[in-house]
Amino acid sequence: MKRKRTANALWLSIGTGLTVLLLGAAATRLWPQASSNSAQNPTGEETLAIPETPQSAVFSLATQPPQQRAAQLQLLAQGKRSDDQKRARFLLASDLIQQGQAAAAVPFLEKLDKDYSTLAAYALKRRAQAHAATGETEQETEAWKELANRFAKKPASVEALYELGKADPSYWQTAIARFPAHPRSLEIAQTLLKQDPKQPELLLQIARYGHYLPEVGAYLDRLTKDYADTLEPEDWEAIAFLNWEKQRYGEAGKAYAKAPRTPLNAYREGRGAQLAGRRDTAVTAYNKVVAEFPDSPEAPTSLLRMAQLGRDRAAKLTYLDQVISQYPDRAGDALLEKYKLVKPDAAQATLTAQVAQMLLESHSKTDAAAELRWMLAEEKAAQGDIQGAWTLARQVAQENPDSPLAAEAAFWVGKWAQRLGQAQEASQAYEYVLSRYPESYYAWRSATMLGWDVGDFTTVRQKLPPIALPAMHPMPLAGSDTLKELYQLGQYQDAWALWQTEFTNRQSPTVEEQFTDGLIRLGVGDNLEGIFQISSLVRRTEPTEQAQVQALRQQGDYWRSLFPLQFAEPIQQWSQTMRLNPLLVTALIRQESRFERKIVSSAGAKGLMQLMPGTASWVASKLNQPQYDLENPDDNIKLGTWYLNYTHETYSDNSLFAVASYNAGPGAIAQWIERFGYSDPDLFVEQIPYPETKGYVEAVFSNYWNYLRLYNPDVSAKLAQLSASHRAIAESLP
Repeated sequence: MKRKRTANALWLSIGTGLTVLLLGAAATRLWPQASSNSAQNPTGEETLAIPETPQSAVFSLATQPPQQRAAQLQLLAQGKRSDDQKRARFLLASDLIQQGQAAAAVPFLEKLDKDYSTLAAYALKRRAQAHAATGETEQETEAWKELANRFAKKPASVEALYELGKADPSYWQTAIARFPAHPRSLEIAQTLLKQDPKQPELLLQIARYGHYLPEVGAYLDRLTKDYADTLEPEDWEAIAFLNWEKQRYGEAGKAYAKAPRTPLNAYREGRGAQLAGRRDTAVTAYNKVVAEFPDSPEAPTSLLRMAQLGRDRAAKLTYLDQVISQYPDRAGDALLEKYKLVKPDAAQATLTAQVAQMLLESHSKTDAAAELRWMLAEEKAAQGDIQGAWTLARQVAQENPDSPLAAEAAFWVGKWAQRLGQAQEASQAYEYVLSRYPESYYAWRSATMLGWDVGDFTTVRQKLPPIALPAMHPMPLAGSDTLKELYQLGQYQDAWALWQTEFTNRQSPTVEEQFTDGLIRLGVGDNLEGIFQISSLVRRTEPTEQAQVQALRQQGDYWRSLFPLQFAEPIQQWSQTMRLNPLLVTALIRQESRFERKIVSSAGAKGLMQLMPGTASWVASKLNQPQYDLENPDDNIKLGTWYLNYTHETYSDNSLFAVASYNAGPGAIAQWIERFGYSDPDLFVEQIPYPETKGYVEAVFSNYWNYLRLYNPDVSAKLAQLSASHRAIAESLP
């Protein structure tokens, strides 16, 4: 319910007919029925089978710290021969090597490469590592050679080729030739480039497979600068894609111009130029998309982009009208933009009304129609017409239940119903939000309005909710049996290295591949990209893929992967010391850094809790701690929780103000309180004048709620019960 400038006599200018359309539309149900738990494609067939993790005592132990699981692994490893006995031997040996007890690991590895077919190559790798750690050079070399020869067609052999290549460089060339995408092969390529930079084939290898290398941009620049004349269109496409992934959009756009001519490549040429501030180049590229690929989805998107870039209103309207007339699937988006363009001009009141009517009548189910309805609802509320705002918000929930605005609209149906004295309608609205949009910020606000014990803005700090962790790791949906076994055993680095060779479809991955890639990245601490890969699955537009994503979103593993409990020990320790709810701290860290301990913002904020150096220095002085490292999780969380405690104390433990202050600074919050008052916390959030801070507050508390609903047994059970009862209620409504 953001406050916006309202148009004078809006409804008079729109006319009676549209007023009836907006305010008098009858609905067959008070609330639309919530989605079922089973996603299907248009033919009614299941589109994505979520595999169950095999029952295994060792898989359960793999989620525990090495010291805690050691005794049980010992018992299993010494027991009768079985799948779990092999797994226990492998995991125990891996733990012992990592703990510096390699000699104790060797007996568990004896003949394991013969017994454990799924991880045979990795059993040999562990044996070589154990011998290396104990200084048994001959046995180490023998094990590496056996791995290289017996498993020459397996990616794990690259580890042996890498080690053997330190003495005989021919092994390195073999590694690059057989498995160019393996991380060790890329490490070899980087080493060879340092010895001789003029090797374009190695630069191309990095361009195709080095997406995770922090310095990959420098390699791409060297390749395009020194060897542009030798590159083929497919090479440019690889270079463009990697630049795009690294958000080097200007360079990506230039490379896409030389890539194979496809609608997507042509569009990204223009989009890259637009994001780099090259307007004329972007417009030229977008025009080519429309001319060359008029039937592609990228054509109307290009027209909408050109409307954004138009130099005057007439030019913008020309592009928008072309979308409206030629691309009915995107007409709603164009009509909404047209509405926003002409509405400020009082002389265009008739046109404004016509555009609104066309959008709401002909494209009523689109997200654009939802946005218009919500804009009008906000204006009604600002004018004091709560009944009108309530009716429009309810239409968003009824007509556009999948819109990004639907959860917010449904919540405000409840708030405005309370204002109108409709208590039963308010409760139904809040229950609907919890049932239909359980992951949303507005689900948490609905839970608080219903009196659930989940913490409100004024009480959430003191909450200490109990947490229950899942017994096993989630199951990757793609990849080999070897990959899945490694992942279930918590051997994340090996799984990640293997996945780099198996994931050959990076530019257009399947749903299963993208979810798996996210899991694998999370396993090795690439949290920013891992969370992004999983969260961006909802952007899929193809119907079958949308159904697959919907099926995946019904799984707890999907949500727990989006909301991982990283750095749990230092968070728990310092939250307790600073008297803070550890889930609130976790939620803030997820928003600030996605758990990337070395991340640095454009403003210079550092580490997990994104502390500015000046703030960190001030906090350290208060803690009498002259030495600290903001990349060290313990130091960063200690200083960050002290500061979060300080913002809480500044505002009498009001977590809304404390969290907003953490983002915008205490001075801004004080001004907003004086300006807006605090009679209604939800209204206060909507009135926050900094869009970044408003979004930040909602994101942090949305994170908190998701951690609570995913890991707190009481809240999880209550939500499940509500969802089951709400479906029955919805079906019984007239």
